[in-house]
Amino acid sequence: MAITKEFTNLEKSNVRLSITVPKDDVRAKYDAMLREYSKELQIPGFRKGKVPKEVLERKFAEALKGDALGRIIESSLKEVFEDEKLERHERPLPYSTPELKDEPKLDLEQDLQFSVEYDVLPKISIGQWKGLTVDYPYAEVEKEDIDRELEEIRERNAIVMDRDDSAAAVKGDVVTIDYDFFDDNGESLPDLKRTGFAFTLGSKMDFFKFEDDIIGMKKSETREFEKKFDDNDANPDLAGRTRKVQLTLTGLKEKKLPDLDDDLAQDVDEKFKTIDDLKNSIKERLTKNLERRLQDIKLSELLKKIMENTPVVLPESLVQAEIESRWQRIASYYKTSVDVIKQYMNYGGENGEKEDERRVMAEKALHSRMIVETLIEEQKIEASDEDAEKEMEKLAGERNVSAEEIRKGYNENNIFYLKEEIKERRITDLLLSENTMKPGKKENYLDFMSDNG
Repeated sequence: MAITKEFTNLEKSNVRLSITVPKDDVRAKYDAMLREYSKELQIPGFRKGKVPKEVLERKFAEALKGDALGRIIESSLKEVFEDEKLERHERPLPYSTPELKDEPKLDLEQDLQFSVEYDVLPKISIGQWKGLTVDYPYAEVEKEDIDRELEEIRERNAIVMDRDDSAAAVKGDVVTIDYDFFDDNGESLPDLKRTGFAFTLGSKMDFFKFEDDIIGMKKSETREFEKKFDDNDANPDLAGRTRKVQLTLTGLKEKKLPDLDDDLAQDVDEKFKTIDDLKNSIKERLTKNLERRLQDIKLSELLKKIMENTPVVLPESLVQAEIESRWQRIASYYKTSVDVIKQYMNYGGENGEKEDERRVMAEKALHSRMIVETLIEEQKIEASDEDAEKEMEKLAGERNVSAEEIRKGYNENNIFYLKEEIKERRITDLLLSENTMKPGKKENYLDFMSDNG
């Protein structure tokens, strides 16, 4: 069709697309539809495929025009959006369905004009991104970090043994408990009742904070007590309430930690001959993790500076999609549903402040991502098939497998994302090389690696 189109930028990265379809094309589409119906419809008094179009129009005039209008609009939009020359800032976002405005009417004697509105990627004009001076926090691998890793290895290799029946539970013991909660009428709350729950006293697995109540108990002992729960507890049966609890200690074990010696190192991996070999391996691994994190932190701090002089107006559909994507990632990590995660985190209701925080985080992530994507485009950063092949060979070397084995795991879609990663690394290297990065506040390793700010 010889359609004409016009784009008008609206507020909040919204676009109005106005389309005009010449009346000759409208008539051609309408007549083609009539021929199609004439062949398919069965009307009393006429053989199938022999219904005159005049009869069809007399019996189904308005319905035919409505159907033709829908088809013409659909084919027109398809023609526009499938045009490879269409700018990405003119294409609708995947989660923004074009909305038809002003309900157009089909007149076979006139051009058809209609408009749709939808959200698009916002256009941004990158402010100063070279010659900036940026301070960034940093950390170093200390002896305490290696010692912490060694203690975790000892924990994983500990021997768990039953304690004597007369022994009292102490911090560090592995306990197994049965517990039950009761409502104000003394009735059991079956949804909260559990048997055979095992955890280590002093660990973070003590969801109901039973630790102080268990310490000093002996195996098979039962205690009844009342426990006050916080107002913001995720469980509505407990939030802000005092509940009677019945708890029985059904199992009590102690951990025997192995000595930090060459034998432990060899038990971890036969490639280690001494405990020093194990320590050196831990330091190397922590250092590599730190270097990757440090690169991310530098880029993040630099992007914050660039964002200050690069405003962007984000469409609401894009923000909501980012927020939902974050919920999906959390749910996937914990192998559960978004609804369960939201309930556990006490989402909604009086938790509006946290909703605002999530929105701000989503907007910042989108803002920085768009700066990176725009710079990749403006600086013409590319990644070729050869670059992807070299990356797969590098991965093969790191994993000590053949390059062919790595290639088997990469289909066309995966290779596309691999190239995107390469481009992002290249723009990161360019950004860091064009600006002065100065180490600022030193943090401890754990805080530095876990900081999500």
